[in-house]
Amino acid sequence: MVFPQNFSSMVDATKMTTIVILLAIFVPGSQAGEAAGLSTSPAAAGTKDASLLPDGWDPVRAGDQVMARLISVTAPQVQGAHDAEFELVGRHAYIVSTVNDQRPGHSAADFEYVAMSIVNLDTLEVEVASLPIARSEQAFENATLPAGQCWVPRIIRHGDDTLRVFFVSQKRGSHCQVWYRDFDLATRRFDHRIHRAQLKTSLGTFDMQPGHFHACAAAGGFRRAPADHGLYIFDSFKQFDGVTYVAINNFPGRQNAWATINDALDTFEILGHMNEPEDLALSEASVERLPDGAWMAIFRSEAGERNYAFGTSQDGRTWTPAEHRDVVQGGTNSKPTFNRFGDVYYLGWQDAARIDGVRRSVFNLDVSRDGRTWQRKYRFETPDAFEYPTFKEHEGHVWLTISGRNQRTILFGQLFATSSN
Repeated sequence: MVFPQNFSSMVDATKMTTIVILLAIFVPGSQAGEAAGLSTSPAAAGTKDASLLPDGWDPVRAGDQVMARLISVTAPQVQGAHDAEFELVGRHAYIVSTVNDQRPGHSAADFEYVAMSIVNLDTLEVEVASLPIARSEQAFENATLPAGQCWVPRIIRHGDDTLRVFFVSQKRGSHCQVWYRDFDLATRRFDHRIHRAQLKTSLGTFDMQPGHFHACAAAGGFRRAPADHGLYIFDSFKQFDGVTYVAINNFPGRQNAWATINDALDTFEILGHMNEPEDLALSEASVERLPDGAWMAIFRSEAGERNYAFGTSQDGRTWTPAEHRDVVQGGTNSKPTFNRFGDVYYLGWQDAARIDGVRRSVFNLDVSRDGRTWQRKYRFETPDAFEYPTFKEHEGHVWLTISGRNQRTILFGQLFATSSN
């Protein structure tokens, strides 16, 4: 762009300022733009365009708005509730959790049992509250459970008419078995029978019990001592290319694996173990697939400062040693979440910060398009605690459950409408 030699005498200072700004807009990277204090580089423009959040977004305020619309879904007699999962069918949510009628929280006690609540998504009416699924020494048509707690339920749709609920029956201080029980959607009744889930490993197919899980890992070099209890289906069931995947975990054994479940929904097959480095004491993984097809897991850690760690895999079988990443700083040992809704990833993690001294009272939910660069969308802060959330998308909305009111109830509600997000 060429100007006459006497150009500067033809305009006053105000007009000159206007033209400098125009140069900044129409001539990217120009010295005029830099002099005006405007970033016009392609990288800066790309960063702004890539933002998933509007200017001035307040994650704490957004979190407060979500918490204000959550409802309790447990029955009046329930005193303690924890670790919910749910399935959404039609206009209803089917929420399963560990509950007890004795005291807040959860523990390895015989009075812990698993139950289901049913919520109408249109009215948020709790139509069924804490329908028992399984409890200590319960007798079914084909089996009787041992004395001990029933807990860590997980739920998945099985065909058009049935929901399948998995749960752990654990004898007092030892030995556990993963079972399942089917729920008929039409009658809202559970089958009178229960069945043992199976675990397929490199050594064969067995009842889904901790010893077989450990033996498979040990054959591949896992060095920790076996634990005869604490084998759980941990993460939500997730589908990729028509295959259903899930992370499984032995919490006391600090052992994790990425697995699939067969079409009959009765046998879990271990794809790859996720335990290195063992000195991080990893557990409770949540896994997603990145845009390039690689898998990424976020792990709870029980070592050192107990901050979260991340591992990746190209095939789901061989995993990199987990490591801490700058994206999560100041985390603490609790359940993480990792989901993809549309083309946006949601990474959830418990912050070590405390509200009024309450543990697990701050939870962050960050968003990203590529799984590498993250922004804070929600920060949930409450002295009632916000822990062990689950997030799922259904018919234009993302819903959530949490262990709420310091593990006295399960709370449920809408995170956001995807159409307006």
